[in-house]
Amino acid sequence: MPIENSLLSHTFYQPIQIIHLEDMLDTYKHSSSLPCIIIVYDGSISYTLHNQQIELHPRTIMFWDNVSNFYIPNNSGVSGIVIEYRPFRVRESSLFQEVTMIRGCSHKIMSLALAIEKETRAIKKTHPFRLQKLFADLLEALYTELSESIQQKEESWIEIALEYVHLHFHEELTREQMAEKAQVSPEHFSRTFLKHTGHSFTKYLTLLRVRESQKKLLYEMPKLDDLARDVGYREGTYLSRKFKQFVGISPSVYNQKPKRVIALNTNHTACLLALGIIPELGVFSPYIESLKSVPSAHKLKGYEHDVATNYEEIIAACPDVIINYSGEREKKALLSLAPVCELPCMQLSWREQFRLIANIVDKQELVGEWLYQYNEQVAHCNHILNQQLGKRGTAIVWEIGNNAAYCFDSGYGRGSQILYDDLGFSRPNSIIAQSIRESGFFPVEIEELVHFPADHIFITSLPTQDFGKKRFMQMLHSEQWRSMEAVRKKQVYFINQYELFYGYDPLSTAAQLEKLMRVLTS
Repeated sequence: MPIENSLLSHTFYQPIQIIHLEDMLDTYKHSSSLPCIIIVYDGSISYTLHNQQIELHPRTIMFWDNVSNFYIPNNSGVSGIVIEYRPFRVRESSLFQEVTMIRGCSHKIMSLALAIEKETRAIKKTHPFRLQKLFADLLEALYTELSESIQQKEESWIEIALEYVHLHFHEELTREQMAEKAQVSPEHFSRTFLKHTGHSFTKYLTLLRVRESQKKLLYEMPKLDDLARDVGYREGTYLSRKFKQFVGISPSVYNQKPKRVIALNTNHTACLLALGIIPELGVFSPYIESLKSVPSAHKLKGYEHDVATNYEEIIAACPDVIINYSGEREKKALLSLAPVCELPCMQLSWREQFRLIANIVDKQELVGEWLYQYNEQVAHCNHILNQQLGKRGTAIVWEIGNNAAYCFDSGYGRGSQILYDDLGFSRPNSIIAQSIRESGFFPVEIEELVHFPADHIFITSLPTQDFGKKRFMQMLHSEQWRSMEAVRKKQVYFINQYELFYGYDPLSTAAQLEKLMRVLTS
């Protein structure tokens, strides 16, 4: 562990000797008891220290308390240096109280180590204090990197603790239990938790329970005692008191009031618009904006959500509920403001997300009517395709960017949700082999499109920059592309409407269906 911060400013460290690591064999004899810094350039060392297996790999640095106690096996093919140094202070101390290791050191640290080695070999010294300055720079860089590493480890355990709390908040949890799980003292746990979340552990746990209560109240009004037990309390009166403390109203009033909704992505904004609701704040794609003129006061900045940029606007909107895809970071950041309802696209179809949002805003009847009309349109389209195409065959959807091509499955939309789920086209074996149903999409090089044959090929967007256009045109003129059956049968459809096909929502899907039918039947 590093010693207290004041040590570096009160101790002078002088490099005494630089030894090549490959010379530190088990036959090496050195009587000095000074501490040292071991820097590995290349190769690996493996041995046991205090019943613990030690592994030194390239770009590893280790601080050793006594240079005479360090050696490497004779058969070690390693290169590097050992810097023996002396601390000058009223009470001599090494830089670190115990053996400390830094793996994967930065380029800056390795460059300083090489500069120190070069300076010690120089016959003519360029400056009498250059070696000392290089060593001081090395120590400063090492101390900074080690401090950052310790901070990352601390952030790691607190993130694990937070994840546990989010999964088990409905159980009996105490600060002492969590500290024991994190293997830190209760006091250190409390300080770190407060610094990381801005809340004490008790308040954060209460917030989680209240927010979960709010999410349940969006869909129904259960008995208060049952709701309390579901979120981790023994009785409804206690939950009601905490609910009023954080929300300002009782659970029953919250259940009945019209909700102020914020949508943090374009698809959920479009769901609300399809139900005749303008969100208090929403993210609007250019296509959705083209459908309905909305005052700028209702628009969040950015094509997709950015909580950090829009945080003050979100606070000012006083939301009752925030709708978003799964995102732990956003959920934790917004915990103090409102419950975050997560509707993951890969687990829920656009229809399921649409229905859930309708339940939140109490528009169940309207969503039923909307989906009935859409399904009627799908049935009409299938009747037309039965007459013109008969058996559908396979289809594939590509979005061509400037650097790669992306193939999409129905979980990500782009029109594939219509082709596969509504119009009866099937996925070609070539994309099933890419596990597309699990991943939702996959990228390939533009030139590799020729390796994914299908009866029907839909290209929903094209490159916008010259180098991307050039690659795409070269692929189109290749013999492999021309020999594909879909190309020969003129069943490749260049749509190039990225903004329209980006949406995975009721409004975009209805428009995509119309566009796909137009190219299929023209």
